[in-house]
Order: sequence, then structure tokens, then C-alpha cells
Amino acid sequence: MFSFFQKKHSLVASGILHGMTDIHSHVLPGVDDGSPDISTSLELLGWMEALGFQKVWCTPHVMEDFQNHNPQLQEIFQQLKQAYSGSIELALASEYMLDASFGQRLPDQVLPIGKNHLLVETSYMYGPVGMDDLLLDTYQAGYRPIIAHPERYMYMEAEDYRELREKGYHFQLNLMSLSGYYGKRPQAVSEDLLKKGWYDYVGSDLHHLHRYAPMLENLKLKREQIDALGVLLENNSTI
Repeated sequence: MFSFFQKKHSLVASGILHGMTDIHSHVLPGVDDGSPDISTSLELLGWMEALGFQKVWCTPHVMEDFQNHNPQLQEIFQQLKQAYSGSIELALASEYMLDASFGQRLPDQVLPIGKNHLLVETSYMYGPVGMDDLLLDTYQAGYRPIIAHPERYMYMEAEDYRELREKGYHFQLNLMSLSGYYGKRPQAVSEDLLKKGWYDYVGSDLHHLHRYAPMLENLKLKREQIDALGVLLENNSTI
């Protein structure tokens, strides 16, 4: 009886990815550590299309290593749209590192998801100086911060997640964290946060197909995990 309730199911075969709006991806070509060129971007989109994705937000990194600016990103985005003839609706936003230059971009030099959701991240090893102030500045500038892949931040503990949630900030799960793609600790944290209902959204964070595609295609989850992901996917579609 116990093994029956622990049975795992294929995420892809479950069908919940059909109609998915992906709010975090790196398919925009040549701007960060994701797709290097349009040909690769089309390959990524073709794979996402085969899985049933309906809408994909291109969210290139904006940080010290990738000092992208809106006009440049918008021009490349238009080039990708012209080259892509598939069924996925494409949209453009960005993923912002909470670093020293972030505050200078507020309020009108950022690309939000939808009208007022801003995807933000931090270093994996260390929290940024003045993180609370940066998040509050974002909120006061009229944006709802979505903290990307919090399960991957090695410096965060259970109380950190709790405090951020209590302050009203949103969490975005990386889908592949549940597979162990990023390691055992992010997998365990992602499972815990998902069980607690502390995630608001889910994204692919797709950079390339190597390892990512086969691991997703073979990902098996418990029924309650798939159901919880279904709620997050519904939230994605409302942004």
C-alpha cells in the first residue's frame, strides 16, 4: 500500500506541460550564456513546441557579465520573431541580478514580465548587499519581484525563505530542480518548498538541450507534485 502511494509518474506523459506559459528562458540568441545564435534558438523553440508550450518569455540575463540594454534586446527579439514560424507566442522580458547597478535601472529601464512582474536573481553563493532594500525599491517602483530559482541559493536557509514569503515576494521554481539537474541540495529544497506551497510560478530556465532535454523527458514525480506544478502553471498563464 505504501509503495502504491509513492508511485511516480512521467511529467511529460502527464500532459500538464501542454499549453504551458514559460516565464523564464534563455532562448534569445547571442546575449548571455543561453542560445548562442538564431539557429540554436529555433532548435530550442522547436523542442519546447513539441512538448506543447504555448507561450515563452525570453528572459536574458542582465548583470555585470551580461550588460544588456533594452534597445539591443528588443532588436534581437524582433529578429528572432521574424525567423521563427512556429506556434509558440514569444514575449520579451529580462532576468535581473540584484547587484550594484540594478537600482539604476529602476523604474523605466527594465523589461517586466507582463505589466509589473520583475524576474530577479542573486548570486548562488552569497546574498547581495542590501537585498531587502533592493527588493523594496523594486516594489516601490511599481513592480512585483519574482525571485528566480530560490532553491539554488546556497546561502538561504528555511528562515530566509519564510521571511521573504512573509514580505510578499514571489518565488519561481526551476522545473529541472526537481530532477536533480542542479544537484541534490536544490532538489531537496525545491521539493520542500513545493510541498509547503511556497512557490508561485515555474519556469524552464532553458539554456541548452544537452542534458536538459533527456532529464526532463525522463523526469518522474509523485502525483501530488504534478498537481502542485499544475497550480503554478495556471499562475504563469495569468501574468
